[in-house]
Amino acid sequence: MENLEGLIEQAPELIVTYGMKIIFAIVIFVIGKYCAGIAKKLSSKLMTKRKVDPTVISFVSNMAWSLVFVFTIVATLGQIGVQTASLVAVIGAAGLAVGLALQGSLSNFASGVLMVMFRPCRVGDYVEAAGIAGTVNEITIFSTKLLTPDNKLIVAPNSAMMDGTIINYSAMDTRRVDFVIGVSYDADLLETKKVLTRVIENNQYVLKDPAYTIALSELADSSVNFVVRPWVKGSDYWPAYFEILEQIKLALDEANIGIPYPQMDLHLKETPAVASSAAA
Repeated sequence: MENLEGLIEQAPELIVTYGMKIIFAIVIFVIGKYCAGIAKKLSSKLMTKRKVDPTVISFVSNMAWSLVFVFTIVATLGQIGVQTASLVAVIGAAGLAVGLALQGSLSNFASGVLMVMFRPCRVGDYVEAAGIAGTVNEITIFSTKLLTPDNKLIVAPNSAMMDGTIINYSAMDTRRVDFVIGVSYDADLLETKKVLTRVIENNQYVLKDPAYTIALSELADSSVNFVVRPWVKGSDYWPAYFEILEQIKLALDEANIGIPYPQMDLHLKETPAVASSAAA
């Protein structure tokens, strides 16, 4: 009874003391979370002004948010009364076990750092990696987000991106468009080459330098194949591809140069037994 009476007497003081601690802890958490957002926006803004690569901006701003948020959690627990030194020690002791359990996540984090350092691809590049292809939308701490041409969002682990081959189609300013154009064996080869040359030289996307290539490449089973290899700006690749292919077909039709299609000659041979039966 005496203990109960003592607790009742101390209740207002305990409520005030711990109530204030909880209130201050909530305030610290709210302010800290707000500061984390500010840190992310501020770091992003400063790097944007200095024209830092968007890939680095995205990665560093996410890191800034994470660091401030972790510090906020530690400060909040310290305000409640949790011994932060002990907490840090426990976190450190558990770090090994967590690291073993999260090997994949740690690998993704390390791969993300390597992607920012060596920059095999940047935000806005069209790449093919880990069996997928798309435009790099964002590189985060653990994953890379790609947008496909039909506007699908693909989230790929950073480790999968870095462990394989990355084909970056946007790394260079120019790209070569490769065509294989087959014409009939009856076609005039010199006239065919003139027609193809005229199409390439008059196309709006084709660059003067590097020079294009038009050459006879193969005497195939049913066609004579020319390779046509003009150079265009990287951003004009697909418009150039579709337009040049259409213009080549129209120009060959206008010049009465045939484009062969697969066909089969069938020869029927009459056997003696069949012939005798037919005669009877």
